Amino acid sequence: MRLSILDQIARPKEKTVEETMAETLDTVSYAEELGYERYWFAEHHGTKGMTSSSPEIMMAAAASRTTSIHVGSGGILLPQYSPYKVAAQLLQLQSLFPGRIDAGVGRSPGGNERIRLALSDGKENQLSKYPEKLEELIRFLEGNKGLQATPRTEEAPALFSLGLGENSAKLAAQLGIGYVFGHFIHPDRGQEAHQKYRDNFISGMMRNPHALSAIFIICGESDEHAEELAASQDLWLLRTEKGLDSRIPSIEEAQSMKLREEDKKLIQKNRRRMIIGSPKKVKEELSAVTERYQNDEWLVLTNVYDYKEKRRSFERLASLF
Repeated sequence: MRLSILDQIARPKEKTVEETMAETLDTVSYAEELGYERYWFAEHHGTKGMTSSSPEIMMAAAASRTTSIHVGSGGILLPQYSPYKVAAQLLQLQSLFPGRIDAGVGRSPGGNERIRLALSDGKENQLSKYPEKLEELIRFLEGNKGLQATPRTEEAPALFSLGLGENSAKLAAQLGIGYVFGHFIHPDRGQEAHQKYRDNFISGMMRNPHALSAIFIICGESDEHAEELAASQDLWLLRTEKGLDSRIPSIEEAQSMKLREEDKKLIQKNRRRMIIGSPKKVKEELSAVTERYQNDEWLVLTNVYDYKEKRRSFERLASLF
């Protein structure tokens, strides 16, 4: 089983942005030592806690500190930007770190309407134009005749499209690029999405289909230890989805928090997007989902309060596979 990491760079309370960034880059180096295939950075705007707003810059910083691990975006908010500019940035990265750049793009607005307008310099909403922009990006990356995005590298970065169901999977398949299913956002259509991708794949930028799924995983020393660590992630996700403080609370804060019944139900519902437990439990559950999805690789998110515990979770997970 191939394992990679998707990092939203969620900032723990009591940590500065600068401290969080330093710890993140240390984690990239450690992930390479552990044998992880890729390390991707998300793109979020206008939040206190999720500090990955420029994945291209994080990719450059991460690649400069490592030698073999692929670095990527998960994903660049393509509808808000010029495909030409996105292609130029990715090609520049590929020129610096040949064969190690993954270009993950998605159709999210990146935040509320004010943020979307600020990102797009006041342009009308172009989410519906995502397929056309994706096709443009492919043309610029491949260097087809016409306007050329530069620099022209020997090979284009690997391109992946992020999505949540069959429509996004079919789009990626028909364009001949990689696909990433967001199990950590909406786990209900994973099996159908992966099947649709495999059934409709046409060789393009990629000769063969390459499907990933992104999922929250906390791998503890035991089930009890994992549950203790998960308390901070549970409360973080609850608050983040309500538009509240998106910094990760401590375990002590999470355990002492008096939750309403509706919040407890939301936390239990969110657990469907995660695997939390001992190494034995994580291996069994992840293997079972892999059997259903038939995906090629996993992107793992782990948003716990303690930086060292996050690294240990990645270490335990890597040792399983």
